[in-house]
Amino acid sequence: MSLTEVPGTPTPEPSPGPDPSTAEAPPNRPQRRPSPLAALLVRLHFYAGILVAPFLVVAALTGLAYTVTPQLDRVLYGDQLTVATVGEQARPLAEQIVAAQAAHPDGSLVTVSPGTGDRTTQVVFALPELGDRQHTVYVDPYTGEVKGQLTTWFGSTPATTWLDDLHRNLHLGEFGRHYSEIAASWLWVLALGGIILWWRRRSAGRSRVKHLLVPDLTTGRGVRRTRGWHATLGVWLAVGLLGLSATGLTWSRFAGENFAAGLTALDAGRPALSTSLTGAPATGGGDHQHGGAPSAAADPATFDRVLAAARNAGLGGPVEISPGEAGDAWAVGQTDNTWPVGRDRVAVDPDTGAVTARSDFADWPLLAKLSALGIQAHMGLLFGPVNQILLAAIAVGLLCVVVWGYRMWWQRRPTRADRRALVGAPPARGALRNVPWWALLLGVPVVAALGWALPWFGVTLLGFLVIDVVLGFVARRRAGRSAPASS
Repeated sequence: MSLTEVPGTPTPEPSPGPDPSTAEAPPNRPQRRPSPLAALLVRLHFYAGILVAPFLVVAALTGLAYTVTPQLDRVLYGDQLTVATVGEQARPLAEQIVAAQAAHPDGSLVTVSPGTGDRTTQVVFALPELGDRQHTVYVDPYTGEVKGQLTTWFGSTPATTWLDDLHRNLHLGEFGRHYSEIAASWLWVLALGGIILWWRRRSAGRSRVKHLLVPDLTTGRGVRRTRGWHATLGVWLAVGLLGLSATGLTWSRFAGENFAAGLTALDAGRPALSTSLTGAPATGGGDHQHGGAPSAAADPATFDRVLAAARNAGLGGPVEISPGEAGDAWAVGQTDNTWPVGRDRVAVDPDTGAVTARSDFADWPLLAKLSALGIQAHMGLLFGPVNQILLAAIAVGLLCVVVWGYRMWWQRRPTRADRRALVGAPPARGALRNVPWWALLLGVPVVAALGWALPWFGVTLLGFLVIDVVLGFVARRRAGRSAPASS
């Protein structure tokens, strides 16, 4: 499968210098023979690292750019998002909505987010020609002055939306989402596999725990030192990488659908909020819902009544009001995504101001809570600037790990005049044939289940196996043909 693997010839070794695997063994200590499972993991880690790393690089670079979106929004859209002077008393919501409708007479009113602190009030309108985008009008809550208008995507500014699309799909629509799903599907495999391999390599030494977390700087130059930096940084990043992989998969196209179906089957999804005033069961309420249905006839005066009822029900901080259809309750939900988050929701009868239903974040199932918190952490919102810094550090660290991985591949290249190659040879074949039967009996169903739950992991893994088998078959045939000629 490697471009440098020559069928029918022995696996070349780096030269000059001793073989790295034997050079690291302590004096007078026999080199431990790798187990079939370890050899198989080495080969899988090698191929996945070489072939999936480009997807990880793109995800890391685009994710790194996304981490600065809060500051970027302040720079580009500060006049719309914030007010210069915080007043003592906000104007009635009805007055602010009328001002927004005067500035934007077209479209249907979808949601209203009352301004708090230095934040402007956001009045959102839907237009058929915008698709899943909306027009958001920003109003100074203390003066009622319209500060501007932007085309948004569920509250995100144009710059944030552009960077979000770049990270999720490279601006290629549904087709582009495959790249990020492949990256998320393999990231956890590479992280866990790397930790296992590094633990096995360091377990022979007395300072194994130390050298798991700190590179051994006493080693000479070359592949051993590069591997030390590659592995120890990977261990430091492991928790963050596993978290990004898990939360990224919940948003992905195919694995995300399976995840949502699993939550539904376990009755562990985000509870629905009933807005029916007739006792009908609640509908919707999934983890990825945004906003509400367009309401062309919402009376601006009703927003003040509904907001007052929600505040009296204990919903503090920033909230979003979604008017319902005629005869339905209106939904009011907290939108504070910074720890400790505010995600409680209530349904309010717009005529009487009575709270007809509520859903508190504290009562959500554990998986629903973890999913919601994980998504906010993935977006850099959960812990504010600290969260952004951590994500940026993980992205830069992942780029370093990938670069060091490719550098090892290059450092292991044969350098003898009769065996020169651009890069190193892959690990030897045959590991799968030597795996114990009991490991196959347990492992094959597990891998098959993972391949079903994470389709892009299953498809690419199958592709690796097919290509490897074909190349092995071709290599054996060539070796067979060349044997008579050399005898």
